[in-house]
Amino acid sequence: MGRKMVSKIAENKTLELIFDFGSPNAYLSLKVLPAILERTGATLVITPALLGGIFKATGNKPPFVQYAEAPAKMAYERLEMERFITKHGLTAFKMNPHFPVNTLLMMRGAVVAEDEGRLCDYVDAVLRAMWEDGLKMDDPEVVATFLSANGFDGPALLARTQEDGIKAKLVANTQAAADRGVFGIPSFFVGDELFFGKDRLDQVEEALAG
Repeated sequence: MGRKMVSKIAENKTLELIFDFGSPNAYLSLKVLPAILERTGATLVITPALLGGIFKATGNKPPFVQYAEAPAKMAYERLEMERFITKHGLTAFKMNPHFPVNTLLMMRGAVVAEDEGRLCDYVDAVLRAMWEDGLKMDDPEVVATFLSANGFDGPALLARTQEDGIKAKLVANTQAAADRGVFGIPSFFVGDELFFGKDRLDQVEEALAG
């Protein structure tokens, strides 16, 4: 029994984030997470998964489609985002003018960066490109130029996104997330417990601390 308890405590000190660059709320969440990780002593694991694939697998739809005929609901979603931004002082954030952006290339790039041990650097850089600089990150030339200016070999990384193993890993991650009950991003796991959205970060912290 003691060994099981130790195992459970260790498991709860890992926070897994199911992640795609296409979600502005994923950006906002990642800006808040460092303080939560520091307070709880938890370790963050980022799992790249394709949001479009999750939507397809689960029958879910993005808010701008889901609430297209409910403008008051969409307006409230924007209000909640603004409140979160103000609360946490996330003044660098701005909606990408090209939104929605096809994230397939970026997400395959994330799998390449993970394979090369640079996922965190890649995520930090590409989040900035998407949600601070407003770049069109489904344009391969834009992506290659940006990556090369930010510590990566852009052309080499993009070439690897066409490898069968990289493509298959992203597909497998996406299906595995859907199989675990994920229907949108950002989704968080503390052990086997699922939390969805930036508005559940208080619950995530409680789970990590508990």
